[in-house]
Amino acid sequence: MTTKVDVGLSNVDEKFQNGDGEVEVNGNDFTEDLNGTDSKNPDGRIIRKAKRFHRQNSGSDALVSNGETVHANQAKQALAVNKNSRKSRDGRGRGLPKKGGAGGKGTWGAPGDEMLMEERCKDANDPNYDSESEDEYVVEKIDLEVTPEELSRVLQPVISEYYNHGDTSEVQETLQELKLRTLKPKVIEMILSMALDHKCTHRELSSILISDLYGKVLTSDDIASGFDDVLNSLSDLTIDTPEAPVVIGQFIARAVADDCLPPKYMRSYKGNVECEHTVNALEKAELLLSKKHGIVRLDNIWGTGGGIRPVKYLIKQMVMLLKEYLSSGDIHEATQCLQELEVPHFHHEVVYEATMIVLEDGSPRAANMMCNLLKSWSETLVLTTQQITQGFKRIYDALPDITLDVPAAYTLLEQFATLCHQGRVIGSDIFQDLPQRGRKRFVSEGDGGRLKEQIM
Repeated sequence: MTTKVDVGLSNVDEKFQNGDGEVEVNGNDFTEDLNGTDSKNPDGRIIRKAKRFHRQNSGSDALVSNGETVHANQAKQALAVNKNSRKSRDGRGRGLPKKGGAGGKGTWGAPGDEMLMEERCKDANDPNYDSESEDEYVVEKIDLEVTPEELSRVLQPVISEYYNHGDTSEVQETLQELKLRTLKPKVIEMILSMALDHKCTHRELSSILISDLYGKVLTSDDIASGFDDVLNSLSDLTIDTPEAPVVIGQFIARAVADDCLPPKYMRSYKGNVECEHTVNALEKAELLLSKKHGIVRLDNIWGTGGGIRPVKYLIKQMVMLLKEYLSSGDIHEATQCLQELEVPHFHHEVVYEATMIVLEDGSPRAANMMCNLLKSWSETLVLTTQQITQGFKRIYDALPDITLDVPAAYTLLEQFATLCHQGRVIGSDIFQDLPQRGRKRFVSEGDGGRLKEQIM
């Protein structure tokens, strides 16, 4: 057996030949037979037994050779390491921990690493790298386009909320966050289909929304494509909304007036439409645009509803419905007329006007009918307690001026307030605040009509 040992102990090669041990140390050859006896080979070299070094934990520089402890002259020759040392025990490496605990280069890696591997090799030092099949590539961020179902689920609540607050900026921000791309015409289709199921006030808000979205979120082509989709499905819309052709024609005319659609939009359909409902919608739009000053009139095509109307107009409408109620006695019709005004914040005015009619009429019939009407509105929450209270307080404050036209206003108001208190229309606090006016004393009440003595 032949063994070559480098004193640096960095590399040990063992060769077994013929049972002899041959050791080469720092360029000098020593030979020792396996029985431990020294001898010389024929060429005069000393033959000795090869010494085998192994580690022990007796010290950082301690080596054991055949039971004897040997200390190396230099630290580079030390193989022994402490038990808790992070140094490599084979004399290699920098003592760093493993890479993520999954080994380094040439190992299998951590579980799941194979899922992150790319199909093609990008490293030129990798054996699998093929320079001919590799080309330059650029990584781009891709935003997924929203689906029609997701658009419908997100946009419908936003439009319904817009009908309550009327702020188009919130709808615009929502649409900008969505990746519409090819679904922009779908927005117009959803706005129009929802407007068909609402009243004229909401249709006016829909026209305003389309006008505000133009140029910011939607282009003229997007709006035209949206109207095309609505006209193509107009037969289905007419089943649920019979007046759909007329309403869509009004929307088209209003969009042309707002410069959202080109004036030639209707002409492109001439002679190319077979559906009767589509023809009616286009004829309605063309008729509205052909009228004298038609563009200006289209600004109020849906009427002026809600709080946009003048206060005097609203007061006049409330007085008319109250007088009509005194004639017909139909509470349901009076309620419907009040709700069609769409001014719930102004309902305290109808309480004020109802009380004024009672004071001016002066008959018990008018007082009883108005009390029943206010009681019905209070029970159905058409009128809130705050609105009823505000209406009566306005009467209390204006009572001195009302007395000039109705001398018996204090008495009539006391009778009407008593009826309302008994019917639980007003509370005890409002009834107790009822103003009282000191009346003139008569001769029969005790003073005899005598004049007071003048103070000299």
